[in-house]
Amino acid sequence: MLLPNSLRPLFPYLRKYRLSYLFGAVCILLNNGIWILFPQVIRRAIDDLHGGVTRHKLLIYALLLLAVAGFKGIFQFLTRWIVIGVSREIEFDLRNDFFRHLEGLSYSFYQRTRTGDIMARATNDLNAVRMLLGPAIMYSANTIVFTAGALVFMLSISPKLTMYAFLPLPVVSIAIQYFGKQIHERFERIQAMFSDISARAQENFSGARLIRAYVQEEYEIAGFETANKEYIARSLKLVRLMGMLWPTLEVMLGFAIVLVLWLGGREVLYGRITVGEFVAFNTYMVQLTWPIIALGWVINIFQRGTASMARINDLLVEKSEIGDESATMVSGSEIAGDIEFRDLNFAYNGTPVLHDINLRIAAGSSLAIVGPTGSGKTTLVSLIARIYDAAPGTVLIDGRPVRDYPLELLRRNIGFVPQETFLFSETVRENIAFGVENATDDQIRWTASAASIAEDIEGFPEQYRTLVGERGITLSGGQKQRTAIARAVIRDPRILILDDALSSVDTQTEDRILNRLREIMRDKTTIFISHRVSTVRNADRIAVLHGGRIVEAGTHEELLALNGYYSDLYNKQLLEEELAEV
Repeated sequence: MLLPNSLRPLFPYLRKYRLSYLFGAVCILLNNGIWILFPQVIRRAIDDLHGGVTRHKLLIYALLLLAVAGFKGIFQFLTRWIVIGVSREIEFDLRNDFFRHLEGLSYSFYQRTRTGDIMARATNDLNAVRMLLGPAIMYSANTIVFTAGALVFMLSISPKLTMYAFLPLPVVSIAIQYFGKQIHERFERIQAMFSDISARAQENFSGARLIRAYVQEEYEIAGFETANKEYIARSLKLVRLMGMLWPTLEVMLGFAIVLVLWLGGREVLYGRITVGEFVAFNTYMVQLTWPIIALGWVINIFQRGTASMARINDLLVEKSEIGDESATMVSGSEIAGDIEFRDLNFAYNGTPVLHDINLRIAAGSSLAIVGPTGSGKTTLVSLIARIYDAAPGTVLIDGRPVRDYPLELLRRNIGFVPQETFLFSETVRENIAFGVENATDDQIRWTASAASIAEDIEGFPEQYRTLVGERGITLSGGQKQRTAIARAVIRDPRILILDDALSSVDTQTEDRILNRLREIMRDKTTIFISHRVSTVRNADRIAVLHGGRIVEAGTHEELLALNGYYSDLYNKQLLEEELAEV
């Protein structure tokens, strides 16, 4: 069924805070138990004052009414403080668990899921779940407890009037079921549209440079406005539905009150009930007005909350494709850095990418990989850090399958600089020291110097305290790449992978960086991908990847002697350099 399945992920949180909810339940009982006495005080006062009005009686009944109102206020405050507070605590825990779960998902999940959609679920949907766990529970409990208590007193006054008072309940029940289903469906559509809007806004902000470069501001504004209109249109449908729900409940309640006034007045005239009892009965009816109206609001919150929890749970049930299930090594093990690809075949989403790869990179050596775009270079190096998982036994480190190593141990020993440089919207220092929390200022400067970025940084007004903006937007492409290299080097990795990480720097800067890296990585393994022969010529070995296969392998001189792909690439780049000098 929809309800249990939607809310099942919340049960552990409800169990964790069961004592708090228990205290909240006690406060709800006391709050409503005291408030139920209010009409009884009025009944006694009217019947007693009917026999004679004295100052003493007025004072006693006034103080009793004030005492009831005062104690009700105290327990009402405690109820809200406890129950709403618990919902905030669960929201805190759920948000942390949601974020932790997202952090553990595979890279492939983020390739098929839009960031804006994730953000919508982590904000708007999570707030709807909090409302379900706080206000919805509180008002539902208040309605149930007060209605049950009031019903007892109303029956003691007149079972006949009570029957007429609750006559509309079957119709109310049918209306609630109908409106509840419609609210749930419409809110799901609203949240889906909100995700689309969030994703569109996030993509526009991230791609601000591209949008301006192609003069697409008006087109994107128009597209956002269209999506926003659709969101508003769906929201207005829900508003109209809610606008029908509350008046419907009010009309039914008003009908019951009119019926009670007419029939109850006759009961008083016939002497079957006293004036005080009649006033008390009507006071109960008035007091039930808000709980009945709140019932419609609670239905709205409940349906929104269940719809939102289902959307959040869609991500919570996502499983990481890469884990430590097969790991046999202990976390403190040492990695030398010997890498081997053995009869490796790899397909992504059913599309073959790599074929019969057999390659060994000795610990402490360097390997350069060249090849045309789409030949599988990035995929090959991604298998080392298990960004993707190859077939068991096809990727080995130090002679052991890569799956034998816990992810934390494996990735701690790998410095990876991807093609698309990503920097956080923090300071330059924090970006370089990412993953090395105890890095000293001397270490930061040393690694920045090794990546040939120190001079640029020290030219900034705030130097290493300079904020780089979202995704490093205030830095040039070359500065971002060099910052990313410094971030990888400061980890002192056993294996350093540079995936076309020098494409945005000039050849002189490239030479300086490579010379420094050769010193730093002298006893460590280095793999770098590049389209420049100048970048790869001094590597211990060069592998040429074409169509997902290694077609050539050897040193720079050996590959030139083959007169194959590498030789053609070398000659073309020599020609380009000569033409550039003309």
